[in-house]
Amino acid sequence: MADQAIQTEDDARAGVAKIPAGFLPLLIALSGLGPMSMQAIMPALPALAAYFQEDISIAQLAISLYLVGLACAQLIVGPLSDRYGRRPVILGGLTLMVLANAAGLFALSLHQVIAARIVQALGASSGLAVGRAMIRDLYDRDRAASMIAVVVGAMMVAPMIGPFLGGILETAYGWRTVFGFLGAISLAILLWAWAALPETRKFQTGQHATGFLRDVRVLIGNPQYHGFVIAQSLAAATFFIFASGGAYVAIVQQHRSSAEYGAWFALGSVAYMAGNLTSARLTPKLGTHRMIWIGLIMQIGGSLLNLLSGLAGLNVSPAWFFGIQVIVSYGNGYCMPNLAAGAVSVRPQAAGTASGVMGFCQMGVGACVSQLGAHLGGDYLTTVPLNLAGLILSLLCAGVVAVLISPYERRRKLAL
Repeated sequence: MADQAIQTEDDARAGVAKIPAGFLPLLIALSGLGPMSMQAIMPALPALAAYFQEDISIAQLAISLYLVGLACAQLIVGPLSDRYGRRPVILGGLTLMVLANAAGLFALSLHQVIAARIVQALGASSGLAVGRAMIRDLYDRDRAASMIAVVVGAMMVAPMIGPFLGGILETAYGWRTVFGFLGAISLAILLWAWAALPETRKFQTGQHATGFLRDVRVLIGNPQYHGFVIAQSLAAATFFIFASGGAYVAIVQQHRSSAEYGAWFALGSVAYMAGNLTSARLTPKLGTHRMIWIGLIMQIGGSLLNLLSGLAGLNVSPAWFFGIQVIVSYGNGYCMPNLAAGAVSVRPQAAGTASGVMGFCQMGVGACVSQLGAHLGGDYLTTVPLNLAGLILSLLCAGVVAVLISPYERRRKLAL
């Protein structure tokens, strides 16, 4: 109950804070820079391989190792922001982004390009991990979930337009201009953050190491935090497995073009964005816990409907397969921001660490299930295995919420 009292007090303190003017657009830019940097280089991979006379599998490392760096770096930048403050970590990450893009622009070998991409990922991770912590610094848990939903919903535009812009730049001016473009964007956001980004961490930024380590130990030893992290990773996994497997279903099983697959997949992205933005409006009224369950009911219902559609043979049509998945994506837009807000609220003093560990686990699980999704979508003649995997992931997520989160939520309501 002592930890619960700390949680309640922290919620009250965070809820009093006012959002600084222009903070939200800046946070969206910080959070979207990483996904845009990942996606913008994709159309240039064949050109990179041809320019340096390397195999395309080597060029693919510019994406794979970027994801690895993005995941692992969050384990570093999160705790650093708890120990030294949010602003210096963000500014340091953006500086790394500028330098990494300059290195990519003037790279003399494909290995130098890949190394620049790894450093680029280290810088990009600060916006993703620390951004969630900054929101939690300013708001109580329910309001933080609403703000995270707004940021995620808006930043979904970045991965959508990243490949488009990268393709135009590479076609017109060559692959180096992609790094030049990303470097200019990074520099602009760095100058913007330098001028406008506040230090939001209110808890003893200069605390002794023992105090910081105590906060981290309390966080890591809390079963509810484990529940939020595992559930958030499983909720994200429903997206990753469909994203990878859906491509094989559309192109191999349904004999559609890659362009048509992209159009159908965008439908799910729009549904996820709509779920985020709707969640932003409803969470302050209904609360994070209720919103998580509403989202899970939609995820499970949509997954079950897609499985039944597959068993009935209707999923040979992309309209059925992707159309029903819209329900899952929309529900996912309810779950993800509320689970993220719950994770960074268990121990607000260590919100950066909480966010970093959560981001690492989410991307690690996503990488594993992406491989599984490619197998289930590409090695079978029916969508049923992929549909069944999506349903199992949603049910596992609901089980984790029921066992590791809901009991603490009942206790929290009694404490309030």
